[in-house]
Amino acid sequence: MTRNGPDVDLWRHHLAHVPDSVWERLDVETLVLADNDLVEVSERISRLQRLRMLDLGHNRLTAIPDGVGELRSLDFLYLHDNQLGALPTSLSNLARLRYLNLGDNLFETLPEAVSGMFGLVELHADHNQLTSLPDWIGELRALRELHLRGNRLATVPESLGRLRTLRQLDLRANPLGHLPDSIASLPRLDKLDLRWVPKFGWPEWFTELEARGCLV
Repeated sequence: MTRNGPDVDLWRHHLAHVPDSVWERLDVETLVLADNDLVEVSERISRLQRLRMLDLGHNRLTAIPDGVGELRSLDFLYLHDNQLGALPTSLSNLARLRYLNLGDNLFETLPEAVSGMFGLVELHADHNQLTSLPDWIGELRALRELHLRGNRLATVPESLGRLRTLRQLDLRANPLGHLPDSIASLPRLDKLDLRWVPKFGWPEWFTELEARGCLV
């Protein structure tokens, strides 16, 4: 563990639980608890009000404490490779969060809490069990990258066309049967990844995207 400065790194320490001393580090800005055997995280995490980066990836978590939603300074939140199927609604308070990784979990729907994360620039929800996306995803107007590889999506909503800053849309390995025409109007899209997607008669606007420099 780093004992001086704003970082605490407990990556791959084979922890059964987080040491109580961590919750006393009120100055910490980066907290890495990845790749342990954690099954829970204390609500005392809400004490760490200066936290900007929290990495809980590669654990065995089935729930995230409500207290994470009180960490209003968070910029980066890693929750990938756990056993999560839901997020507490309190996380909708993380309006300044820029990066969220929900990959390799058990989500069947994108959690409602994400709808309040208006500062998101990157959203990763790869390798879950998503069968659809909510219309409100079009309200995440700061998104530049949306990663949805390896889900169960047959289509995506028209509201994606409101993501005017979106640059990368990763839909690899989904059983897509349709894409909305609104994607063609995304002015900054430079990569639409459809590898390992069954060909369903690509729309004519694919040619338009490629003509303006988008890699399809």
